[in-house]
Amino acid sequence: MSDVTEPLSGLAGREAEPTKASGRLRRALGSPFARRAYVLALLALVWQAVALWQNNPILLPTFTQTAAAFADSVANDGLGGYAFASVAVLLKGYLLAVALALVLVSLAVANGFARDVLTTLTAMLNPLPAIALLPLAMLWFGLGEKSLIFVLVHAVLWPFALAALSGFDSVPETLRLVGRNYGLKGPAYVAKILVPAALPAVLSGLKIGWAFAWRTLIAAELVFGVTSRQGGLGWFIFQNRNELLTDKVFAGLAAVIVIGLVVDGLLFRAVEAATVRRWGMQR
Repeated sequence: MSDVTEPLSGLAGREAEPTKASGRLRRALGSPFARRAYVLALLALVWQAVALWQNNPILLPTFTQTAAAFADSVANDGLGGYAFASVAVLLKGYLLAVALALVLVSLAVANGFARDVLTTLTAMLNPLPAIALLPLAMLWFGLGEKSLIFVLVHAVLWPFALAALSGFDSVPETLRLVGRNYGLKGPAYVAKILVPAALPAVLSGLKIGWAFAWRTLIAAELVFGVTSRQGGLGWFIFQNRNELLTDKVFAGLAAVIVIGLVVDGLLFRAVEAATVRRWGMQR
């Protein structure tokens, strides 16, 4: 009887291995990264088809022409240096704005008058386009990195502060009572009670601030483009537009998109997976 059972168990094991492999393959193909790759591939096909139908590379180069221009710009035109210059300035302005917003929101949570000040400033300045402040920034700080950081802080500070304050206001009263029972006050109360409970709103605010920062930076660089004596991606786009090199204009835009996708896919999604999704706060 054992002689018959052993071959059958071995056969069942061999049948289970392909089943496990196919299951892993299905999970990989159904992962968020794979679904995003499907969307990107579909967009690339539509782009290629529309560009071929229009047949005017000055107005709309094909996807393959843009990919070739992107590779050539990286190899010969210093596109990587332009991207590094932009990202370096963006991170300075973004991190400074986030730090200032957290301080303002913490004060608003602890004090009613500070809350009135923050909500009033947000209502006044949040609708004001950051690029509209660029002439003033150039007058106050000159032509350079400080002007860009000023407009970046304005672009990120108010939407992130509004999102963080809304998240803190939505924290259940039960959690607030727990913090008070443990004697938490001030920064400790904000860091240990409010921030973890409001993390979905905080992360959403960080994403919105990142998108606003990119828009503002590229628009500002299109005006004067110099960041620490080196042009950024906006300046790269502007220069190639003047020379009617539309494929390289699209290559510069593609660099902005690629950086945005990398930050969203590797940074924000990783933080969400390790925090709010793992804790069951977000689907």
